[in-house]
Amino acid sequence: MSLIESSPDGVTIALHTANTTYAVRLDERTVRPIHWGPRISAAEAAEIPAWDSPYQDTFEGWLDGAEDFPVGGGAMFGPAALSFDGGDLHVAGHEIRGDELIVRLRGALEADLHYRVRPDTDVIERWSVVRAGHEVVLTDHAAAVWCVPVRDDYRLTHVTGGWVREGRLHRVEVPEAETTLISRRGVTSHATNPWVMLDDGTATEESGEVWTAALAFSGSWRITVSRTSAGRCSVLGAAGHDRTVTRLLPGEQAVSPIFAALYTGDGFGAASRAWHDYQAKYVLRHAGELRPVLYNSWEATSFDVSDEGQRALAERAAKLGVELFVVDDGWFGARTSDRAGLGDWFPNPHRFPDGLRPLADHIRSLGMDFGLWVEPEMVNPDSDLYRAHPDWTLHQPGVRATELRNQLVLDFTRPDVRDWAFATLDRIIRETGLSFLKWDFNRSFTQARPQSAIGHAQGVYAVIDQLRTTHPGVRVEACAGGGGRVDLGILARTDQVWTSDNTDAVDRLGIQHGYTQVYAPGTMVAWVTDSPNSITGRRVPLPFRFHVAMAGVLGLGGDLTTWTPDELDLAAEMVARYREIRPIVQHGTLYRLLPPEGSLSASQYILDGRIVVFVWRVSGAARTVRVRLRGLDPAVTYQGVSGAALMAAGLTVELPPGEGPVSALVQLQADPLTAQFSGPAEPESLK
Repeated sequence: MSLIESSPDGVTIALHTANTTYAVRLDERTVRPIHWGPRISAAEAAEIPAWDSPYQDTFEGWLDGAEDFPVGGGAMFGPAALSFDGGDLHVAGHEIRGDELIVRLRGALEADLHYRVRPDTDVIERWSVVRAGHEVVLTDHAAAVWCVPVRDDYRLTHVTGGWVREGRLHRVEVPEAETTLISRRGVTSHATNPWVMLDDGTATEESGEVWTAALAFSGSWRITVSRTSAGRCSVLGAAGHDRTVTRLLPGEQAVSPIFAALYTGDGFGAASRAWHDYQAKYVLRHAGELRPVLYNSWEATSFDVSDEGQRALAERAAKLGVELFVVDDGWFGARTSDRAGLGDWFPNPHRFPDGLRPLADHIRSLGMDFGLWVEPEMVNPDSDLYRAHPDWTLHQPGVRATELRNQLVLDFTRPDVRDWAFATLDRIIRETGLSFLKWDFNRSFTQARPQSAIGHAQGVYAVIDQLRTTHPGVRVEACAGGGGRVDLGILARTDQVWTSDNTDAVDRLGIQHGYTQVYAPGTMVAWVTDSPNSITGRRVPLPFRFHVAMAGVLGLGGDLTTWTPDELDLAAEMVARYREIRPIVQHGTLYRLLPPEGSLSASQYILDGRIVVFVWRVSGAARTVRVRLRGLDPAVTYQGVSGAALMAAGLTVELPPGEGPVSALVQLQADPLTAQFSGPAEPESLK
């Protein structure tokens, strides 16, 4: 069966993923989804009747919630994928190009609807391209609308939060209304994230139908979940917020970001694993690499950065087995606090009189790579850059600019700003020989021009793309005050994400649980920092802190010069243990065994018959716990115990003594004569 096939009459088109089918029917007026679920043929899909509203009256839109790309105007009262003054659109034809379907809408302007099947995954990518032969203002321009099959009820899963409170998971009944998740901040935001999951209210972690969609965009955005009184539920995804308009001049076009989606019949966990698989194969540029164990200086030194102090930390980090040393904020300009220097990307001459190269060379001599923190999109008013180019910031003439964290936002829609940003970063890389950038973003937009809601993120993409083409060996970590810029768009251009500024290991269990609903553990950076925690004040044992951070991309961020010899010895053991299990954690398949809702939580990773299980107990005194594993071959034995037994009866785990946070890490290995395994596929980049 080909990836995309038509029914004999050419009216019904079926898009086939590895395990599912998405089918649409074309008529003169619109594109109507008729099936999204288990695999069926185009001929079988053609037998499915198109949905009709049970309410045939003059107060309802007959196709509300039942169109793939509703165009504003006429008897349509739900959210529009495209709105403009001056006419209607109709289906003028379609084209199939291998793994891609293009449906052409024509009328007062042109709109091409793109559908792309990603082979060997269950993901379909959709986006839209709008062109006009005359000047036109688009008051709405969405990437796509995904219509969920009719069910008796609908439940929405999404995340909320804030700075140091990212990834709080919510599951709520979908009301007969429009529920909009939105960022008006110019960045993805901590408050929510551009993905949703929908089910009929009965799905669990490992069972039930789930439909899920994620928007690949890092600027302002919105996702609207609509449920009509007629029984339809749909999801619209778009770049820009509710006040964003797009003006097209003759010959120009507007290209939406990708709004990708998938279906599974095996619960929320299967949906997450399908997203992780898709990212490894088609989103992440270097998915086959192992992310290094890093040390970051921020929590140890804050702005008090010096050559001598960084060398002292680096020497201790190297002895622990750290592979990448990152100097955070405070190395440049007059940056002794957050009030000055941002934008002046030259080493502070008092702190680094010979520049950064001697420090970078020393770190490399210790066997570690060298990395730097940067925030290229921001500027302090007290900086040489701002004094030279005050017009480069987002501002409204005659209105006092709003400072947040004592800084303003540089306007990346401007070519001169992008040129400056690339030249600056290119110079830093060449001067230091660094191999890693932590790219931060520490405030939301204010006084932004309308086009900045979309255009700024596109400008950031352009700079990162140019930088990585010029310096293919440099790896980039996305950061925005923690997890404020996490999405498929930024992951297509970076290698990992700083998940949250909150490094409290107990809080991190919930934050990381929310993160992995869509995003892969191999992109999720987590640090081991000091106790008590600098944000929460909580005291957590060092093994627990390590076990939480080892569930993603391990980093260290404590002040190693104050750690005791016993703590340093334990840290070295933990780093060595992580490097042993790293391929399983970063490249394996994740099963969330117990969510962090009570006193006990657990996660399992499996790769080629090797299993890693983390168990965390945040309170109580239970010493012996039993967790049922998942995803094993029942016929395979793991160190003498069958997969069937481990999944049915569970694995017995002994926890350390004591009350409060304790944890355990267990490794299992499939017996070599019982199974054969294959490695991961080579990734391709999201385009």
